[in-house]
Amino acid sequence: MVPRAGALAELDFGEARLLQSVVRSLVRGRSSFIIPLVIAGLLVGAGGMYAYDRSQGDLIAHGISVGGIDIGGLTVAKARSRLRAELLPHFNQPVVARYHTHRYVLSPRADHLAVDIDGAIERALQRSRDGNIFVRVFRSLTGGHVDLALQPQVDFSKVAVGRLVDEVTSSLDHPARDASISYSADSVGEIPSQTGLSVDAAALKHALQSALQHPTVGDDLTIPVRTLTPKIPTGELAGENPTIITVDRGSFQLRLWKHLKLVSTYPIAVGMQGLETPGGLYHIQWKQVDPPWYVPNDSWAGSLAGTVVPPGPADPLKARFLSFDGGAGIHGIDPSEYGTIGHDASHGCIRMTIPDVIALYAQTPVGSPVYIG
Repeated sequence: MVPRAGALAELDFGEARLLQSVVRSLVRGRSSFIIPLVIAGLLVGAGGMYAYDRSQGDLIAHGISVGGIDIGGLTVAKARSRLRAELLPHFNQPVVARYHTHRYVLSPRADHLAVDIDGAIERALQRSRDGNIFVRVFRSLTGGHVDLALQPQVDFSKVAVGRLVDEVTSSLDHPARDASISYSADSVGEIPSQTGLSVDAAALKHALQSALQHPTVGDDLTIPVRTLTPKIPTGELAGENPTIITVDRGSFQLRLWKHLKLVSTYPIAVGMQGLETPGGLYHIQWKQVDPPWYVPNDSWAGSLAGTVVPPGPADPLKARFLSFDGGAGIHGIDPSEYGTIGHDASHGCIRMTIPDVIALYAQTPVGSPVYIG
């Protein structure tokens, strides 16, 4: 049967030109008898080829998949039905981000997720129709494959993703904590260091978006975090605190600690009522051998207020002075006043015997903590 004239007219430009070139090459041959038969055969074959190709216009080529689901050889309607049945359930599962026992969920409803199934099928069909009619027919008749893996277009709320990232970071982020000293009047203790945690917010956001676009059923997303190391771990605390002084005003004792170990205990006198030795945590600010007395400009100092008494018999500060609070400090006293040791007797300073203050002075660097309880 000779095809309709319109069949050739409906061939695209490239296909018609190819057929014409075949005919022309035959026309150039010498056999006038064979030529009409060949032309008639070509016309019949072209019409059949065209009709066959038209019949395949709604079929997806073999080898094409969408989201890992094979839709090759299916009609558009059947491909849509398969993807809705097998692919959409993957996207309808919540995305779960986990860090140990912490679990955070992003639901499809919260992120307004939408999967463009029809758009993916349209791209699959367009790819199936690529090439000229001869290529398509040959591929279809010989069981050829296109070998194309498509991913559907997925839309979701970036605001919802950002909110979940903020929730995770606010919940998990915490700074590292250095080991530190706990002070009391008669002891020093250790507050252990603690590692910190920092969520990689950018990496988490990327991972959530990727999980929404390429869901994997049953697998939780591991939250990317960075461990923060303390600058002073617990094991290094003793080395960071070579010298500490604690003062127990109630028992009139000064204790010297080396690397958190008690090495010496000294009897002392502290401030009298109304001129009490200040409590709290201080540090040795400066030290001096045979210090002069810079008399405070207070009424209790009488005529000496605001003056400087040089070292000597009139100077009550003997041997050594360790300042810890501006004018207040630790100093030695004349042996004639040793009877005040163990009492509230000073004008705010801490009094020691001369041998004790000399020993303490030699072992206490500037900057050493002084805790007065």
